[in-house]
Amino acid sequence: MSAGKDAADKAFARGAHPHLIDGARTVDKVSTLEAIAEALSFPEYFGKNLDALYDCLTDLSWLPPGEHVLIWAGSSALKEHDPKAYLAVRSVLSDAQRALGPSGDRTDSRRLTVVLPD
Repeated sequence: MSAGKDAADKAFARGAHPHLIDGARTVDKVSTLEAIAEALSFPEYFGKNLDALYDCLTDLSWLPPGEHVLIWAGSSALKEHDPKAYLAVRSVLSDAQRALGPSGDRTDSRRLTVVLPD
């Protein structure tokens, strides 16, 4: 079983909403932002930059209430092709996860958990 599918199954089993990123597509910043936007069904107004990524990740109002688990299997492809973009995206994902975590400043009926299974 793939690491991404295993993480999705675990999220689903605990009642969370899993969202899988196609890691094979994430070879640069633009493709990574697009893959994240697709996985989480971002609205059309998503600005396709890191600030807009953070804003959408800490909103999620278009998704049902509950925990949303963003699973990025294959993140190593971006790390190998563009380490600077990888670190920037990881930083935004980490900040958003903190903001929507149990003790975060943006807590509402939605929580974000980021999983990089590889």
